[in-house]
Amino acid sequence: MYLSSTKKMYSLLSFLALLVSDQSSLCDHPLSGVRPVHGVRCIASSASQYASAKPSKKTLSKPNVRNIVLVEGVRTPFLQSGTQYKNLMPHDLARTALQGLVKKTGVRKDEVDYIVYGTVIQEVKTSNVAREAALGAGFSNKIPAHTVTQACISSNQAIATAVGLIAAGQCESVVAGGVEFMSDVPIRHSRNMRKLMLSMNKAKTTGARLGLISQMLKPKNLVPELPAVAEFSTNETMGHSADRLCAAFGISRKEQDEFALRSHTLAKEATDKGYLTDVLTYKVPGVAEPVSRDNGIRPSSMEQMTKLKPAFIKPHGTITAANASFLTDGGSACLIMSEEQALARGFKPKAYLRDFVFVSQDPKDQLLLGPAYATPKVLEKAGLTMDDISVFEYHEAFAGQILSNLKAMDSEWFAQNQMGRKTKVGVPPMEKFNIWGGSLSLGHPFGATGVRLVTTAANRLIKEDGQYALVAACAAGGLDFINIGIVMIGKVKDLTLQNSKHTLVPHVLIPNRPLWSVSGQLALSAEVMANVKVFADGQTDRQKDGQSDYYRAPA
Repeated sequence: MYLSSTKKMYSLLSFLALLVSDQSSLCDHPLSGVRPVHGVRCIASSASQYASAKPSKKTLSKPNVRNIVLVEGVRTPFLQSGTQYKNLMPHDLARTALQGLVKKTGVRKDEVDYIVYGTVIQEVKTSNVAREAALGAGFSNKIPAHTVTQACISSNQAIATAVGLIAAGQCESVVAGGVEFMSDVPIRHSRNMRKLMLSMNKAKTTGARLGLISQMLKPKNLVPELPAVAEFSTNETMGHSADRLCAAFGISRKEQDEFALRSHTLAKEATDKGYLTDVLTYKVPGVAEPVSRDNGIRPSSMEQMTKLKPAFIKPHGTITAANASFLTDGGSACLIMSEEQALARGFKPKAYLRDFVFVSQDPKDQLLLGPAYATPKVLEKAGLTMDDISVFEYHEAFAGQILSNLKAMDSEWFAQNQMGRKTKVGVPPMEKFNIWGGSLSLGHPFGATGVRLVTTAANRLIKEDGQYALVAACAAGGLDFINIGIVMIGKVKDLTLQNSKHTLVPHVLIPNRPLWSVSGQLALSAEVMANVKVFADGQTDRQKDGQSDYYRAPA
């Protein structure tokens, strides 16, 4: 995913996610008796897990499946490696993201049940970076934390892990995040040198030690072992694979440069207009000025970009430093909760996390084509089409990788002969695609990008008044992850709560109290009940006015 002769090139896994901005999913509750918590107002739940009706295409709710929501996501500014973050360690960035999430949401640290982080190139001193970052951020040592690694979709996997923990009833609130620190990757001694060093511990005489030292000083043993530049299973760099993919799909150098220029131009525009609200301001120790912006955004011109030489296949390749993502340092974190817990705690979630799919392909010839395979699969699983999607956020490893996937998705031949499908899935409209920039411009810290993609998709859905978002990312090993979600805005339609003994259940939430009391009755304060007028037919005064702000239980 990046250019460097000394850094490991990871074959592309891909993550595809669906977020939903369901305009019939929730409302801002009007009752004055409900106090805002953490600076946000309480909102009504879709409560579809209690509904007797079949799940609708509108909400993608599923019978007997808990609603899981994205409350908020944040990230440090993504910086080119070797710049302002160069004297830090990975857990510093992860800790800063966690602290920023706590500050932005107001979540109490004892409200979090679990923390999971994704990373790729691990610092050996902090191999479980999730745990070290959590302790550094002031979370209780009683909160479990673990680290996952799945190349460039590592934080996507962290999100999927969080969803699984909540769906299984193991947790109610999970922080998922990711971090990558390319300014100080582990560089090992050669294998021979490592063997000699280990043998030194067993040497019992001075002569034996001197003999080992003399072998250590041989030039061949002094050469360090840099992070691999090749995919382990194929011994091919990702850049070479991207170049071959572009040749196979007929993607020209000009097309790639144009797409890269688009990414940088849109990223600058989004930054200047203040759209990237997930970016934290970070006072880096030893750096004079606080860091508050990504520093890899560099709008250029086609004339300047054409001057760059091929980076991998020389002299005829088309991948250059301008149309590939760059080595990046950064950390991210997001708060994921069950809907009941989020609302009971007074949070206003951004989106439902509805569906996700992992796929994998041949890492040799289809290393970067994960999104083309995963997109139709997750759409079919959710019962949607491309036309239903309001927001597309796809990870940009290379401009050529994106364009090759789009061509594959628009090819009947590829669909029928390579994917075994009857027809092509089609391509996203570019006016919906990565319109706040992407990894080519914003940067790509391998372990942290997934959270950025999901948070950006949710924020875009809210700003653009959309309903469904599709997030896709590719990663090493020919894998892919894709996710669907729904942003939570708008009014709530009448839904049925099956586990209530009341004729009418106003779905309002009391700060810092569970949604249901031990007896199974809704916990409502006297001041809230004083604001609700119930008519003989079981409707409230606002429902009489045609506003569905309350849920009605069966008589």
